[in-house]
Amino acid sequence: MTSLNTSVLATAVGPHLFWITSRAAGIAALLLSSLAVCLGLLMSARLSKGRRSDLRVTHEALSLATLAALAVHGLTLTGDSFLNQGLAEVTVPFVGSYKTLWTSTGIIAFWMMLLLGLSYYVRAKIGVQRWRMLHRFTALAWILGIVHSLGEGTDAGQLWFLAMSAIAVIPALALLVIRWAGASRSSNQATPA
Repeated sequence: MTSLNTSVLATAVGPHLFWITSRAAGIAALLLSSLAVCLGLLMSARLSKGRRSDLRVTHEALSLATLAALAVHGLTLTGDSFLNQGLAEVTVPFVGSYKTLWTSTGIIAFWMMLLLGLSYYVRAKIGVQRWRMLHRFTALAWILGIVHSLGEGTDAGQLWFLAMSAIAVIPALALLVIRWAGASRSSNQATPA
C-alpha cells in the first residue's frame, strides 16, 4: 500500500516538481531575508548590546541561506515545462516574456542582494565606511523582493501567504521605518535653521 501511495504521489508531483521547488525556495527566501533584515537593523540600532557577535554570525548565516534559496528559486524554473524559461530569462531583467515587470523586479532584487551581501567579504578592500553606505541598499533589494513576491507569486492572493508574509515582514519594516525616522531626525538637527 505504501509503494502504491508513493507511486501516485510521484506521478502527481513529477510534472510540477520544478515549480513546487521554486515556489518553496521563494517562500523560504522571503522568510530568511526578512529575518536577516531584522537582525541587521537590530545590530545597527545598537539594540543588541553584548550579543553583537552572536547576532552577526546569525545575520551572516541567514543572508547566505537567503542567497542560496534565491538561487534555487530562480534556477529551478529553467526545468519547469510550463514556463519554459532559459537561463537568460531567469537571470537577466526584462528578457523573459512571463510577467516581465514582476520577474525583472525579482531578478534585480536578487542581483542587488548578491552583490551587496557578498560585499561584506571585501569590506576591508573597499573601506568599512563605504561598505556600510552600500550595505544600506540591501533594504531596497529586500523591498523589491517583497514587491516581486506580492506581484508575481503564485500564492500572493492567498490568506495563509499574506499572513505568513506579514508576520515576517512587518517587524523588519517597522525597524526600517524607525531607522529612517531616526536618520531623518538626525540630519534635521544637524542642519542649521
